[in-house]
Amino acid sequence: MKYSKIPLSQTVVTLCKTHNIKHIVISPGSRNAPLTIGFTHDEFFESYSIVDERCAAFFALGIAQQIQEPVALVCTSGSALLNYYPAIAEAYYSNIPLVVLSADRPKHLVDIGDGQTIKQKNVYGDHVLYSANLKLDLKNKVKNDKEKELPIFKSIENKLEYFLGLQKDIQTYNESEIHEALTISKLSLGPVHINIPFDEPLYQTVDALTINPKPFNLKSRTEKIDDFEIKSCLDIWHTAKRKMILVGVLQPNSIEEGLLQELADDDSLIVFTETTSNLHHPDFFPGIDKIIAPLDEAKFIALQPDILLTFGGLVVSKKIKVFLRNYKPKHHWHVDLFRANDTFFCLEKHIKLSINTFLSEFLPLVTHHTKSDYKSNWLAVRQKRRKGHSAYLETIPYSDFTVFNAVIKSIPKQSQLQVGNSSGIRYTQLFQLRKDINVFCNRGTSGIDGSTSTAIGASIINTQRTTFITGDLSFFYDSNALWNNYIPDTFRIIVLNNEGGGIFRILPGHKNTDNFDTYFETKHHLTAKQLCNMYGFEYHEAKDETALSAALGSFYSSAKRPKLLEVFTPSRENDEILLNYFEFIK
Repeated sequence: MKYSKIPLSQTVVTLCKTHNIKHIVISPGSRNAPLTIGFTHDEFFESYSIVDERCAAFFALGIAQQIQEPVALVCTSGSALLNYYPAIAEAYYSNIPLVVLSADRPKHLVDIGDGQTIKQKNVYGDHVLYSANLKLDLKNKVKNDKEKELPIFKSIENKLEYFLGLQKDIQTYNESEIHEALTISKLSLGPVHINIPFDEPLYQTVDALTINPKPFNLKSRTEKIDDFEIKSCLDIWHTAKRKMILVGVLQPNSIEEGLLQELADDDSLIVFTETTSNLHHPDFFPGIDKIIAPLDEAKFIALQPDILLTFGGLVVSKKIKVFLRNYKPKHHWHVDLFRANDTFFCLEKHIKLSINTFLSEFLPLVTHHTKSDYKSNWLAVRQKRRKGHSAYLETIPYSDFTVFNAVIKSIPKQSQLQVGNSSGIRYTQLFQLRKDINVFCNRGTSGIDGSTSTAIGASIINTQRTTFITGDLSFFYDSNALWNNYIPDTFRIIVLNNEGGGIFRILPGHKNTDNFDTYFETKHHLTAKQLCNMYGFEYHEAKDETALSAALGSFYSSAKRPKLLEVFTPSRENDEILLNYFEFIK
């Protein structure tokens, strides 16, 4: 087996293996050649080559999203690692473990006008859980006294390293920093950055390792249960007549079915779920906007909870955020191992446990359910909204709304749905999805960048077939995502093309002016057809309800390459149809 001759490269690769990091996403470059050599010549690793660093980072994020284990990114020096930043921010706010391995030039070559060089130390700031800035190998660098004055020793720090400890201390330091970063990424589920300086020559190899890392005890995640905190919640819980649980982004099967049933059995409790929560029960309340958007003040007061218990990641529904900020609960508790956001400006407790652990400890101690008509009243509202939803579909013409209705019904059983941001995820929230469909969306930063790359990354690691629904701007913005040799033949993309950023037509503003069309909606006449030809996708299109029905009828059938369906909708009608929906279902 081949190894890079550089000890630091050997150390990084070997310790990634020790931490069981198997998936390595590499973008081409020269300064990162020692890492590329090490990872690609070891059969333990599954290496992927993705040219565009922004796409590479979101591709890696899609893999990590699925396996909930660290995935490594490898890039060259300079602006390459800056292109990772959007995905790093998404990983930070979505608790997804990514490990950035950025090659760097030695310190004496930074800020002297050398090419492809920037200040890489701590470049991601507060958007990573840990920054490790490794030290340059000095092994074999100094062979005689004259070489001691080479530029590598121009700083006092480097001279001290040479005279006081040399390679042995540097090796110990580097190993410690790498272990620390990889451990934090795994246990705390987030991104870390390891910056790695390499000096030339970069391409030399050896047939055996020249390093011998010290033994390291891998840590495991532990949970500490505070009995006093749980019991203090119980006293309030037993007396509250209106309890609300709001669930944001969750991995599928995050909560045991038996625990969900116990929640559903409480008549004083309603459970609002987002599409991205992947929670299903006949007595829960999906489609939050559908339920609360038509409410008047009296109904909002009737909905206001005494206790708000929140689980999971960030929430899509802006309407539930506005409601809970204006009609604050008396108590807000958030259950999460790592983070609690004070989204509604009334957070009282952060219970640092996994949801399953908390519910398993808490629910058996609930001795009785408070008598209340809270849930039954809102179940009646939910039923009324669902009838209104069905009736509205019978009255409206072909539009984004009718397309989402048809597309969501068409998704094959036992599959995964990846959804683009902006209007895509908001429309999806209005429809009921089957329990056998797992839903994912990049809601950490809610950006349109990288949705396609994430979906493709998820599709290569997920055993279910993956369908990705996106808007036109998001799709074209991330079109380099298709420059990828790993896309499975079962992968499907559905692009809703309404010739611009349709979400902006729903927001307040002066529509139908040249200024709005150019700078807000960003009107265009692009289609995905040429991209499909270039990247080897089977292309289909639909411009009306009949064509859409026909296209969906065969869209998921087996093929020798992935497929894309571009659905064209009338941009000027979509916003009115959506806004009128909330009036209709009152």
